[in-house]
Amino acid sequence: MKKIGVFFGGKSGEHEISLMSATAVINAIDKRKYKVVQIGITRDGQWRHFEGSTDHIEDGTWEAESTPLNIGELPQIIDFALPVLHGPFGEDGTIQGLFEMMDIPYGGCGVLASSACMDKATAKKLFEEAGIPTSNFHLVYSEDVEEDIESVADEIENDLSYVMYVKPSNMGSSVGISKVRDRDELKKALILASKYDRRILVEEGVNCREVETGVIGNKNIEAACVGEILASKDFYDYDAKYTDDAGTRINIPADLPKYTSEKIREYAKRAYSALDCSGFARVDFFVEKETGEVYINEINTIPGFTKYSMFPLMWAEVGVSFSELIERIIDYGYERYNAKNNR
Repeated sequence: MKKIGVFFGGKSGEHEISLMSATAVINAIDKRKYKVVQIGITRDGQWRHFEGSTDHIEDGTWEAESTPLNIGELPQIIDFALPVLHGPFGEDGTIQGLFEMMDIPYGGCGVLASSACMDKATAKKLFEEAGIPTSNFHLVYSEDVEEDIESVADEIENDLSYVMYVKPSNMGSSVGISKVRDRDELKKALILASKYDRRILVEEGVNCREVETGVIGNKNIEAACVGEILASKDFYDYDAKYTDDAGTRINIPADLPKYTSEKIREYAKRAYSALDCSGFARVDFFVEKETGEVYINEINTIPGFTKYSMFPLMWAEVGVSFSELIERIIDYGYERYNAKNNR
């Protein structure tokens, strides 16, 4: 029986989301086929082995019941790694590089794709190269914000029009993101984003519907149906994603013309290939309300798997259960590992 190491927690600002996602993933794994090894990473970077109930992962009490783990022991205790780590130090290629160095097969995207997709500014430049429409954007650095925020604001206002969205370039789950309508809000948003990353992406707002699709596969890529998020707030922020159960609605499938949904799915597969993604990812888009134009927003290489999360729900809509989805992700990981190591 293969031993699947599920990794959760981590040092990023998305620690709690990882706990919720990992709980759902562990519960969905077929225990008749796989032995699950639960490996948590604390907020300060300690690796720990936890053998208790997944209830204690989700509520955060797992740390007190876990034992320290030497990273060097991983090849002895797991056959396959399944990182369910959102944000920096988990979704950005760092832990994927560790698995590569330790010769451990793993699920999801490789080092290059994970790193490129995690950095929103880098990803947008690659989308442009691939001919996939994306909204106008401007990249700034936190040190410039600290040195002369007025000059930075001048540059942005000369390049983009309000409304704008200010985002840490390397962060997920809408952490550190602000919607800004004027210069004062812009400056506050730049300061907030600087707390999370030195690279800050400022995007021109699009009067849009927010939609997304799930993509799985390596060479043979499949896209799920398109889902739409109907947020109760100005935009789909952290609370809306993970705590605002009553206020935020989702439509799966999205109420879109067939040709628009097909364009989104085709763009998603093209973007997935362009950034060398593998295993699975969620690809997010904007659909302009007046024109129907489609713009790619970003690729999430380890999307949420919580009860609020779109990725498993979109696959369920097209007949792929949660358990089957996880099994396919494991299979894709082995497929990529074997292809790389049997040349």
